[in-house]
Amino acid sequence: MTNADISMKFLARAQDDLLVARHVFEDLHPKKMEISCYQSQQAGEKALKAYLLFKQQEPPFTHNLGLLCRLCADIDDAFDAFADDCTDLTPYATQARYPGNKEFTEEETESALRKAERIVQFCAINIVVQ
Repeated sequence: MTNADISMKFLARAQDDLLVARHVFEDLHPKKMEISCYQSQQAGEKALKAYLLFKQQEPPFTHNLGLLCRLCADIDDAFDAFADDCTDLTPYATQARYPGNKEFTEEETESALRKAERIVQFCAINIVVQ
């Protein structure tokens, strides 16, 4: 399997994570905000790793979206526009996984979803277009 093939699989998983994040936030009652935040972080992580793979770069084993974004920006400085979003999403990799770590608000969750959607969309455009 080529890096391009693996990249597309990572991107598809990122899009699936977004689908889950939206579903548990919008369609379930009560809303599952911690799951939505976690899935938003996961979507961003997989999308950034998909881009790196597409560019023939082996992504590091990390959940740090800030680091992944910097690696992507080394290839295309347009990724600098997502640095703050990546920094904001990174803590959800751990904060949202275990009970009692944090209470999540609807506003915070909606913001996490929007940030992840922007990252995934940007990565998708830059993978498919090239």
